[in-house]
Amino acid sequence: QVPLAESGGGLVQAGGSLRLSCAASGRTLSSHTMGWFRQAPGTEGESVAAIRWNGDNTYYSDSVKGRFTITRDNAKNTVYLQMNRLKAENAAVYYCAADPTLRLGVSPYEYSYWGQGTQVTVSS
Repeated sequence: QVPLAESGGGLVQAGGSLRLSCAASGRTLSSHTMGWFRQAPGTEGESVAAIRWNGDNTYYSDSVKGRFTITRDNAKNTVYLQMNRLKAENAAVYYCAADPTLRLGVSPYEYSYWGQGTQVTVSS
């Protein structure tokens, strides 16, 4: 098991920024691909961004490309999602997930460990 805990969610005005964090306790994340997913009420979850274990490759969904940035600090066992120029449609519960393989996974089925999620609300 890799216990993951997200933080940093909250209420922000459209056009504002938030930085989400995902920390692991008791286990290292340095060998895991990490992903961020989100799910809004009444919708299917979607992949937002992912980063390989060493940060050499990243993935962004088209809807967030250029506005969101995923980074990781393996020394701190933490992954971040910097979200800029937020839009109302970005409101959702954001989840981080860990994949103990070397692939850069996009599908949630490729991830083995999940956090509880953090709510992001964007007011227009």
